Amino acid sequence: MVSTWVPDVSSDTPFSLANIPFGIISSPADPAPHAAIAIGVYALDLKLLSSHASFTDIFPVLKDHVGVFSKPTLNEFAALGRPVHREVRRAIQDLLSAETSHPEVLKDNAGLRETALLHRRTVKMHLPMSIGDYTDFYAGFHHAYAVGAMFRGPQTALQPNYTHLPVGYHGRSSSIVVSGTPITRPLGQIIIDPTAEPKQPTTAPTRRLDIELELGCFIATPNKMGSSIKVTDADDHIFGYVLLNDWSARDIQTWEYVPLGPFNGKNFATTISPWVVLADALEPFRTKGIDNWTPLQGYLNEGKEESVFDIELQIDLQTPQGDATTICTTSSKYLIWSFPQMIAHHSLGGCPMRTGDLLGSGTISGPSMREKGSFLELSEGGKKDIMLYGMDVRRFLKDGDTVIIRGTCGSPGARVGFGECLGRVLGAAPL
Repeated sequence: MVSTWVPDVSSDTPFSLANIPFGIISSPADPAPHAAIAIGVYALDLKLLSSHASFTDIFPVLKDHVGVFSKPTLNEFAALGRPVHREVRRAIQDLLSAETSHPEVLKDNAGLRETALLHRRTVKMHLPMSIGDYTDFYAGFHHAYAVGAMFRGPQTALQPNYTHLPVGYHGRSSSIVVSGTPITRPLGQIIIDPTAEPKQPTTAPTRRLDIELELGCFIATPNKMGSSIKVTDADDHIFGYVLLNDWSARDIQTWEYVPLGPFNGKNFATTISPWVVLADALEPFRTKGIDNWTPLQGYLNEGKEESVFDIELQIDLQTPQGDATTICTTSSKYLIWSFPQMIAHHSLGGCPMRTGDLLGSGTISGPSMREKGSFLELSEGGKKDIMLYGMDVRRFLKDGDTVIIRGTCGSPGARVGFGECLGRVLGAAPL
């Protein structure tokens, strides 16, 4: 195990030397958003690092892109492609390792070290990418089956198309926010009395505010309109991954989704974690996903079994009183479709994927009740109380509740994780 000279890097940190996730920060000394990486409790300011005289010697792949880390998003860096990301990550790992081959740059350079290595509590995090388009898929098999069985019965839980193609819908990129951003309870049309005929909607704040535990994937390199991305090439088009909470208003969604799918019940907020874990950092944690019993169309055949990641995922709910309860622990391996398959299907008809596009996996749930990634499943459609610490219960979210999603993989000292994906619910705006 390679160690780092950076102080206070605990064995349990998700930001070990094995990770090196990228994000966008601002600081009191430099309020303009710019790039950084996370290591332990620190953020290494890459904009300051790029001012070092040896920068292009250490990062030769960036000799024509010296200003890339001064940009307010990671899009320009992402667009350079996965081979460049790989070389930059390796060079940063070397700079931060105890046996660095360039101690003069940071390890033995007190001046640059003190200005560029910032405690993460002193920096502000921003959205890491400029997101042009957002597509949310439905690849979490156990969630899809449980919700389908809830509304249609176990015999017809999955729609006929579910195992033939990655089902998805186009979301709203303008309401994607970085972790820590408060979430306002949305207004919408809801049905108060589902037994009344004819149905008469009421415009009111949602009474069934929910969460969806997901993994998000950022596109690095684009394809031209009219062309498609082969499933075997799709990994090379991926920049990295984030945790994603696709907040959902279930009662608004129920009334409006027929016949065209999710709309106001989904478009009010989506929270992502601020640090992008590069695709290479997750390579050691590949595993097999859910078996698909349906013969695949050729364009979806990856030719390998280990196409998803085994990331330990957890949801904590903190009440307004400060009591916290872990309500879900599951794994990202419970996907029936991989992100390369999602990309191949998304671009099949010639749809141009662009740098910064965000893809959501869909809600990730496991087979047991403790592994359900939404309140819809945990409360069995709002019929069952979820017990919390402090003698409290929930079926859906209340104002003042805080949801915290975490994800990690790897052994102590070499953990790879995302940090927090956090949002606190505020009361609805007045009508």
